[in-house]
Amino acid sequence: MGLIAPLTEPSSPNCMSELPRIQSHANLRAMAQHPSLGCTCALKDCQGWSSISESQWPQAQLPAVASLRDPDVAEPTFEEHHPHGTRYGDPLAPVSIAHFPANRCVLHACQLCGQHVLRYTEFGGYYIDHRARRLNPAVIVDTA
Repeated sequence: MGLIAPLTEPSSPNCMSELPRIQSHANLRAMAQHPSLGCTCALKDCQGWSSISESQWPQAQLPAVASLRDPDVAEPTFEEHHPHGTRYGDPLAPVSIAHFPANRCVLHACQLCGQHVLRYTEFGGYYIDHRARRLNPAVIVDTA
């Protein structure tokens, strides 16, 4: 089995697209290694999980490039991974592809600077909240 496998992932409510699936922390870290420091996009401040509305999301600049979601798991875990006492929104919180929220994310890549951004959607009783986090290879961890 390779590190990336095909996955059908919705890119909008009305269409489906083929995205490769990231299956290892090493592959995710490799994709995030070389962003430019000159990015001026709206997501430069998303060091932790930040709310980003559809109107703020630079869709044309940040296309989806891969998914971290396992298509064989109907409901991924909501368990988080914080072995050093970090919390959900902390920029130093680890990113584990086996844990929430990374296990529900689609990976996007900035077409201007190469920065990778994780994105998922929170669904509450009366709201939908899109969350994004710039990918920092230093906090990607292996929990397998």
